[in-house]
Amino acid sequence: MTQLWKNQAFTVSHADNSPFVGQGLRAFFEYRDLGIKDATKGRFGAHVIRAVPGMESPGAWHSHDLDFQMVYVTQGWVVFEYEGQGEHMLRAGSCVLQPPGIRHREVRHSDDMELIEIISPTEFDTKDESAP
Repeated sequence: MTQLWKNQAFTVSHADNSPFVGQGLRAFFEYRDLGIKDATKGRFGAHVIRAVPGMESPGAWHSHDLDFQMVYVTQGWVVFEYEGQGEHMLRAGSCVLQPPGIRHREVRHSDDMELIEIISPTEFDTKDESAP
């Protein structure tokens, strides 16, 4: 067993005692922490992100300084645009792996959009970017 796995704790997250909060990277989304950050001492994070009905994305280009970022849409739809990849509409069941540092933006989403995001590490810088 590698050292990485020895630094993890068991955790369970239930929707009824893990509320959504508006504190996160984007004001038009709400976030529900799944407890992975604390269980892995910040090496990994997982949260559910859902749209705030009636709020739209400003479509700002940005990048993240992290090692891993995966998004899996559980309901609704969201359109992301990626540097060199164009626009992609993700819908329930869609999954995307965003390479480290890729410039991207959230273009639009449905009011019922909900997704799961897994990241590593949990503390990372987000940088505003110009359009590619």
